[in-house]
This record gives sequence, structure tokens and C-alpha cells, in this order.
Amino acid sequence: MCRHCLQNYIDLLFYNRKLKRLVAIDLKLGRFKAEYKGQMELYLRWLARHEQEAGENPPLGIILCAGKQREQIELLELDKSGIHVAEYLTVLPSREALQAKLHQSIESARARLLGDQEEPRD
Repeated sequence: MCRHCLQNYIDLLFYNRKLKRLVAIDLKLGRFKAEYKGQMELYLRWLARHEQEAGENPPLGIILCAGKQREQIELLELDKSGIHVAEYLTVLPSREALQAKLHQSIESARARLLGDQEEPRD
């Protein structure tokens, strides 16, 4: 990073070949805070200016934290900035909770898949 940004470092940086873009991951302790958005925007703009090559898509940012509030994420409109927030587990949930979450994820994926297939064709 630049001399003025030395106190800020990207925790993890990957390149996704299929998406043709850099993916910056910022690891945080505790719950998501609104100021994390600004920090990630700095990372993404720096990557776009100094690391993105011709033919690549703009960098994508993922903030990984112990918790988040959906409404806060929606109000910050992170998706418009190419920033996503994901949660990590600090305690392993019960088997029943894991199974319920798995079934919920499968149903959500099916609904998205069927929604994509049911769009009108010209």
C-alpha cells in the first residue's frame, strides 16, 4: 500500500480466474461495524488503481466478521460498492441447527436456480 496507508493492510488477497478479478478479504474480530466499509473501499480503490490489469473486472471485497445486522448491511448498500459481509462461527452450533441451516441453504439455492430458469425467453 502507499506510504500514507501503511497502517492499513489487506489481510488476504486472492485472484478469481473465472470472475477475472482480485478478491480482498478483511478479517475482523467481533461484529461488523459501519467503519469497515470505508476501510474496504480504500483497499478496493487502491487495488483498482495499482493492481488491476486490462481486461479484469473491478476488485471485490469480503469482510469476514463474527456477526452482522442485515438491516445495517442493507442501509450501507455494500453490494453497490462490491463489498460483501460474511460471518464466521465462534461456537459450533448443534447438529440440528446445522442441518436446518443446510436445508435452508439448499432450498434457497433451488429457488434461485428455478428463478433463473423461469425467466421469459425472447
